[in-house]
Amino acid sequence: MSTQETQRRVSVTTTGSVTTVALDSPHNRNALSGLLVGQLREALEAAAADGAVRAVVLTHTGGTFCAGADLSEASAAPEDDPARARADELVDLLRLIVTLPKPVVGVVDGHVRAGGMGLVAACDIVLAGPSATFALTESRLGLAASVISLTVLPRIDPRAASRVFLTGEKFDAAEAARIGMVTESAQDLTAALDTLTGDLAKCSPQGLRESKALVNHELLAHLDEHRDRVAAQSSRLFSSEEAKEGMTAFLQRRAPRWSA
Repeated sequence: MSTQETQRRVSVTTTGSVTTVALDSPHNRNALSGLLVGQLREALEAAAADGAVRAVVLTHTGGTFCAGADLSEASAAPEDDPARARADELVDLLRLIVTLPKPVVGVVDGHVRAGGMGLVAACDIVLAGPSATFALTESRLGLAASVISLTVLPRIDPRAASRVFLTGEKFDAAEAARIGMVTESAQDLTAALDTLTGDLAKCSPQGLRESKALVNHELLAHLDEHRDRVAAQSSRLFSSEEAKEGMTAFLQRRAPRWSA
């Protein structure tokens, strides 16, 4: 068995015309490690190429959908680490979800933090369960929600964006639906997903592909216009002394030196 197989971070199942791609790295709260990002991209590309697949469900195992960047990986990076390359990889992953020729349905019933918010915002339709919570925590670590702003900012109310980007505060599924972060706050996720995938199954592949391209036209244009700017900001911040202090403090479960 290969090292890749023994270190699976993403699980994939297909039932009928729906492929379910689950972030499956609960030991680190489904953090966006290089391995997880690569496997997620492979799973999405495979689903896109499968003519029998009508829709993709992006979900998770464990109590966290995604904790954001793998801070242990980032904080241990050498001085010459290509932080820009990691930022570009995340941009490419978000762009893949936005441009996938099939609808991507996010199903979340756990914590969504930082980079995980970008994945959720990139999905076409998002169902959030009663255990879902959301937060953009980057500002508390000496960072900014740089790359993921490409998908988050076009989705949510501008006043709400100012608050959640600046404060890093946590909010629930109902508030996420109110500000546009998710499509629906559902008490019964299974029933809501069955209804949704049943409706999608009635649509033609061409109809889904062209309709998705239509509704995502402005989102994609925004992503392509600003990707270099936010990737450069992300690279600069991850390499800064203040961010290193923030990430180290988080991993050591202590307050950073600037905390009141």
